[in-house]
Amino acid sequence: MLKNKLLLVALASSFALPALADDAAPASPFSTNVSLTTNYLYRGISQTGGKPAVQGGFDYANANGLYIGTWGSSISWLGDAGGTAGTTGTGPAVANAGLELDTYGGYRGTVSAVSYDVGFLRYNYPGTYAPGVTKADTNEVYGALTYSIVTAKLSYALGDLFGVSNAKGSTYLDLSANYPIADTGYTLGAHWGKQTYKGSTTDTLVAANLDPTYSDYRVSVSKDLGTGYSASLTYSKTNATSGGFYTNVQGQDLGKGVAVLALSRTF
Repeated sequence: MLKNKLLLVALASSFALPALADDAAPASPFSTNVSLTTNYLYRGISQTGGKPAVQGGFDYANANGLYIGTWGSSISWLGDAGGTAGTTGTGPAVANAGLELDTYGGYRGTVSAVSYDVGFLRYNYPGTYAPGVTKADTNEVYGALTYSIVTAKLSYALGDLFGVSNAKGSTYLDLSANYPIADTGYTLGAHWGKQTYKGSTTDTLVAANLDPTYSDYRVSVSKDLGTGYSASLTYSKTNATSGGFYTNVQGQDLGKGVAVLALSRTF
């Protein structure tokens, strides 16, 4: 796809160019990030059918705590899911859907020893959707609290959620800890999350043994390589029901235990 090729070219250029920042210049409110990963996992579920992904984003963070940004990744899960057109019964349910492009904004601050972050996130999945097929586009609001190395975050769906219709009130609870090892550049991480679906279509999915509610678990180690580069190794697993909503996609279990390598650069 042209979009993915352009993203790949931009990523390759970003890794190749040297940093040109003037050490004496004030910190810019703008930042860019690019990544290569062996598997794009989101909330423990592969978005690329277990294959590599190219990713990148742009952010603006004001000194007063306000921020906005956009982030994109190559994906394949909408096409991998297969299925025929919703009301026509012929052709793919979703085609030309190889990109996730998110937009977000919010406010960060600190009260005493606790940091907080509240905001809005829009997941955009451009593509060709057949009539009657629920789009994957999703709107969520979120709030997070961080104390020391521990962060708790709750995301709340405002409507359809990743292709599940009428899912308002669905939530994702994220508990994580990141421990930097002094003077080494290494950071150890651990995470538990629970995706809970609600709404009028959930009972139907559960009755068909396609319950989309599940938990995911993750441990990781990352290394600061200097000059904006970092690398990470992550092991992730979910308890998604065997044979359910996230399994048997092109013969794969998208929530199975898997190790992921990633190389990133921020500048």
